[in-house]
Amino acid sequence: QVQLVESGGGLVQAGGSLRLSCAVSGSTRSINAMGWYRQAPGKQRELVAGISSGGSTNYVDSVKGRFTISRDNAENTVYLQMNSLKPKDTAVYYCNAEVRDYGGAYYSDYWGQGTQVTVSS
Repeated sequence: QVQLVESGGGLVQAGGSLRLSCAVSGSTRSINAMGWYRQAPGKQRELVAGISSGGSTNYVDSVKGRFTISRDNAENTVYLQMNSLKPKDTAVYYCNAEVRDYGGAYYSDYWGQGTQVTVSS
């Protein structure tokens, strides 16, 4: 069974920084794309940043230049470094990974439990 465990959320003042981590564990044969999504109250979940297995990255316009996504393939972990945080970044952040486990022939989507990020003004 594949699990994604997130850590690093919390409360920070505007202009501050946080680093989110998401570790993939369990029956993991290989991991394709990984990403971070967020959902603010009353809004749809949106993709914040994604990273391919080869390291190519993409970001939503609102975080470009402030957030950096990275991954450690040896540790099956994805990170999101968030700098110059703004109150509008407040949301629950979810990690996502496309994982092929040892019992499957295809990649499936897995999600973390979510971690709250709150930015005060």
